[in-house]
Amino acid sequence: MKAMVATAYGSPEVLQLREVEKPAPRDNELLIKVHASTVNAGDTRMRSFTVPPLLWLPARIALGFSKPRHPIFGMELAGEVEAVGKDVRRFKVGDQVFASTFAEQFGAHAEYKCLPEDGAVVIKPPHLTYAEAATLPIGAQTALFFLKAAGIQPGQNVLINGASGSVGTFAVQLAKYFGAEVTGVCSTSNVALVQALGADRVVDYTHEDFTKRGERYDIILDAVGKTTFSQCQGALKPNGYYLSTVMAGAALRGRWYALTSGKHVIGGTAVPRPEALLFLKELSEAGRLKPVIDRCYPLEQLAEAHRYVETGRKTGNVVITVTA
Repeated sequence: MKAMVATAYGSPEVLQLREVEKPAPRDNELLIKVHASTVNAGDTRMRSFTVPPLLWLPARIALGFSKPRHPIFGMELAGEVEAVGKDVRRFKVGDQVFASTFAEQFGAHAEYKCLPEDGAVVIKPPHLTYAEAATLPIGAQTALFFLKAAGIQPGQNVLINGASGSVGTFAVQLAKYFGAEVTGVCSTSNVALVQALGADRVVDYTHEDFTKRGERYDIILDAVGKTTFSQCQGALKPNGYYLSTVMAGAALRGRWYALTSGKHVIGGTAVPRPEALLFLKELSEAGRLKPVIDRCYPLEQLAEAHRYVETGRKTGNVVITVTA
């Protein structure tokens, strides 16, 4: 099968199209023919090995020292079940599914991927294309994880920094679903989009700093890692939550901040769960959650997709089409 393989850490040019062995499903696994995947910031950070100095050694141990241990990236996919192991009961050949590969050594940037049936795999909403469904397992699930971790409640004031990105576009819609008053932060060109997604107010960061507006929020979700708790602390209500999708070492610091300020910090990585994907599927089928796709690239142009994501200017999601 064809796959894009990271031959080393480095620039997008390390991604090379290769013929690799097609996987065979184990007794409890599905063999999925991948129709679509995505490129997100996590993929680009793995490829370039962009990590804080304190995390250099743990990251090398986890990902590989001289080159990626699992060289086929791609954290989410949508596709069709081509074969099942003898013990599989929940899925059958021909099922259209979407799934996260985050806990399964990645691997979505290939024509086929095996996943356990009890993993983060769910039947695809019938009204979504493969490209649209492939955006849900990481972006939407990450937004859901952080908002629920903060105990989001109806009537709360929630601010989404990076409201036009993958996590941000889903976070605006989810926060509105949960009944919050939502303020989105984005650039001028994306104001109309964020408003259309349901944001009650939009702050254009090119003209205004949301931390200096005098507004106070129950929850601040930084979906792009451009702020710190120290910068945002004054914009949080007492007992408010600062959420960061990219902040390393957040658990220890979060405990310290909670003790010293009465406010809460949650950061790190959201690991997709099947129950979360089922919830997102139901919201999508009810018309409450709509993916935003910026660009689509064929698998062979994966390096170009990485370059575009690294500009920091993408709106919503960048999709990789693998098979028609």
